[in-house]
Amino acid sequence: MNDPRTPVEQFKKLSIFFPMWNEEQYVHRAVAAAQDVCEWLLTDGEIGDYELIIVDDASTDATPALADELAAADPHVRVVHHAANRKLGGSIKTGFAAATGDVILYTDADLPFEMRELVRALRVLRMYEADVVSAYRLDRTGEGPRRAIYSFAYNWLVQLMFGTRLRDINFAFKLCRRTVLDEITLVSEGSFIDAELVIRAQRSGFQVLQIGVDYFPRTRGVSTLSSLGVIRTMLGEMFRLRSELKKITPAGAGRVA
Repeated sequence: MNDPRTPVEQFKKLSIFFPMWNEEQYVHRAVAAAQDVCEWLLTDGEIGDYELIIVDDASTDATPALADELAAADPHVRVVHHAANRKLGGSIKTGFAAATGDVILYTDADLPFEMRELVRALRVLRMYEADVVSAYRLDRTGEGPRRAIYSFAYNWLVQLMFGTRLRDINFAFKLCRRTVLDEITLVSEGSFIDAELVIRAQRSGFQVLQIGVDYFPRTRGVSTLSSLGVIRTMLGEMFRLRSELKKITPAGAGRVA
């Protein structure tokens, strides 16, 4: 008799990547959390292998050296260094390009959710035959009123312009099948890349599902995502790409949501 715990679909390789800029206070914790959940998934037979990728976005603190030390100590860990700072969009594009797994998770180094949520996300991806799992925060009070207002307005604007119906579209938890990334090309260099990924995937015919997760706000370092410069770049890319994104139609590669 088959073991009821045996998954219907085993993912051959899981890639997790972290865009990092001056994250010396988080790099060890982020990698340790990812190692823990990946080893659990490996032992349970849900994945065949894994890799952890740190995208160092030209950090000026100890992040590059700490990342290289982690890679030297564990063959599952790899580091990609940017010679110049490319912001979030550039780092995410580098991470997706470097990943070799058939399923890929992108998230932030400050671990805004409990990494064990990845176990649930993989099961949703498999059991519901989804192509992308995008998480949203169940309780956002920890991020402060200003960021909550910015985020609400931004999500509303993206929904209005592109009809995504997704909440919390910029939350750093995107789990994607390799087939999605083989079909779409991301161009954003700023923080609009989260929305661009989901919009391109949905309009290309891929199924995007949402799950709610508990949110843990950053307690160390500095977040730049609510700065005026980041917001201006994000809105500029949104309006610049609006016509291109609205013209995308399914090419038969994915499953219709």
